Amino acid sequence: MGPNARNPPHHRTDIMNLPLGDIQIRDPFVLALPDSGEYLLFGSTDKNIWSGPATGFDCYRSPDLLRWEGPFPAFRPPAGFWSQEQYWAPEVHYFEGRYYMFATFTAPGRFRGTQILSADRPEGPYSPWSNGPVTPSNWQCLDGTLHVDAEGVPWMVFCHEWKQVHDGAMMAQRLSPDLRSAVGTPVFLFNASEAAWARPLSVPSTKDLQFPVYVTDGPYLFTLSSGKLVLLWSSFGDHGYAMGIARSESGTVLGPWTQEAEPLWNTDGGHGMIARTLDGRLFLTLHQPNRSPHERAAFYPLRELEDTVVLDLAADSMNADNLFTGKMSGGRA
Repeated sequence: MGPNARNPPHHRTDIMNLPLGDIQIRDPFVLALPDSGEYLLFGSTDKNIWSGPATGFDCYRSPDLLRWEGPFPAFRPPAGFWSQEQYWAPEVHYFEGRYYMFATFTAPGRFRGTQILSADRPEGPYSPWSNGPVTPSNWQCLDGTLHVDAEGVPWMVFCHEWKQVHDGAMMAQRLSPDLRSAVGTPVFLFNASEAAWARPLSVPSTKDLQFPVYVTDGPYLFTLSSGKLVLLWSSFGDHGYAMGIARSESGTVLGPWTQEAEPLWNTDGGHGMIARTLDGRLFLTLHQPNRSPHERAAFYPLRELEDTVVLDLAADSMNADNLFTGKMSGGRA
């Protein structure tokens, strides 16, 4: 079964024709299914992802990115699963004949980390694949994403969280060929403060600290048509939650990485990815605003340059048949 497989959803509790404005979701991730002519939308879908018992991850299905059917349960924790709270940022990747969900979990007395789940269908149901997190067991980590290099070697890029290192770090971890475990030790890529647009986090828990705190969130790697590699990631800027781009000088995941001076998205939105429509157009996903329970997914057209991507203002001004949603009020063209 390939990446375009189409199967009936499980346990239908769905609502037809939902606009994105009716779906509470953070960290939106879109998986295109060309053979069936559809998209799946994943993300942090619990009503309160910050506290209380977690339910799991839901997904939604759409033929056009505008109207969505769902929710469908993509992951529900099995009996005895180690985490019962704060289920965050699922991503789904097709690799070597299966679908893999990279998601962040935590538990009292344990460190937050990214675990890998797997399924034979894109919508799931997903079940644990790695034996717990593949991030270091004594690190606070989150938001692992899959990158397969030019030699076919799988890597996970993830964030070493500011709560432990204060200046959030981006790390790369080589994975075993079956994605069940880490191979070797993590490699440092960059700190959040290296980006000129990033600003210290200003929340009650950081006001009395002796040093500034910088956030790294939501990495996503994308290989341009030129062969160059960019990394989309989120932090806080002058106008709240924001997303910027780092460029690999070597064209590989190990960098070195150079930060673009201005964020791609600068106002109260972030933790997204770069996707393609079924007819090949690039678009940016993000959630906005960055406040619960008001966060919603939004999609914005992108234009590819030789060494980066920029927001495509011409596409955003298309007529009412335009597939993209939201207001272009925080981006850099």
